[in-house]
Amino acid sequence: MNNLMLCLNLSRWFSTLLILSSSMLSLMAVAQPKVCALYPHLKDSYWLSVNYGMVDEARKQHLELKVLEAGGYPSQLKQEQQIKDCIAWGAQAILLGTVSPDGYHNDLSQLTGDVPVFAIVNELILDDDQRAHLKGGVGVDWYWMGYYAGDYLARLHPTGSGLTPIALLPGPEQRGGTKPMVQGFYDAIGHSDIRIAITLWADNDKELQRNLVQQAIEQPRIQYIVGSAVAIEAAISELRNANKQHQIQLVSTYLSHGVYRGLLRERVAFAPSDKMVEQGRLSIRQAAHYLRGEAYERHAAPEIAKLTPETLDEQIIAESLSPSEFRPTFEVKVVE
Repeated sequence: MNNLMLCLNLSRWFSTLLILSSSMLSLMAVAQPKVCALYPHLKDSYWLSVNYGMVDEARKQHLELKVLEAGGYPSQLKQEQQIKDCIAWGAQAILLGTVSPDGYHNDLSQLTGDVPVFAIVNELILDDDQRAHLKGGVGVDWYWMGYYAGDYLARLHPTGSGLTPIALLPGPEQRGGTKPMVQGFYDAIGHSDIRIAITLWADNDKELQRNLVQQAIEQPRIQYIVGSAVAIEAAISELRNANKQHQIQLVSTYLSHGVYRGLLRERVAFAPSDKMVEQGRLSIRQAAHYLRGEAYERHAAPEIAKLTPETLDEQIIAESLSPSEFRPTFEVKVVE
């Protein structure tokens, strides 16, 4: 009889253990959510650095990550299909670097259903009904990225110092952070002797921007080229080829690896950094905390750093740029 009771007790104990093990596995599955991130492109190292921050943080958070990139700011339809692909993959949250601020103004939920969305870098403008689907965002106001670039020039060339013509190459017109960046730049130079002699628009593609730089340096009396990092990277080599590196100075509206090297070599005079690596980390943390029912900051933004060849800081660069050996990574698997 005692042996029979012992066997029954052991059987109950093993059954309880199996139930507990099953529950623990279920909890682990919940604690390791699937997140999908969408970028406008990976044509320059800005989004590569965001990618590094996301990938590194996803591994720390034990989070499964899938990354898709649309190929450029004109690719609205492609990004919409990628959102559908994320849903089909089973994403429990979407980190959306939109190709257009108002591209999903009144129909985001038609693509995402009830899957929560977090904006990354680029502003996502939604109507009242769609705003409920937006659970957070990471990114600085690009007005200030443009303002700080303009303020740098305005301080060097105040009113009365002599008219200073510049070429402005902001990137894609009305896309990404271009519109607020340009407005900030205009406001900063409003009471100075900086004059925009020519403005040239194009997507942040290396060859497109190289063509614009070639046009800009043919303009008479241009003293500065102000533009996207892609434009400034192209301008470094084009000015050298034209033997005009001492006639025209370069100001970037954001940081990249090439712009950083330009700052180190004093080929670039100024660039603001919105700390892209840190933004990637913050976005992953937002999604992870939300999906795990933990408190989180709904809007997070690093402090913009103003960089010149004299003010480079190792910590700021680490928070801004991916390591040189890092390559685009499109998938992070949870490793037990």
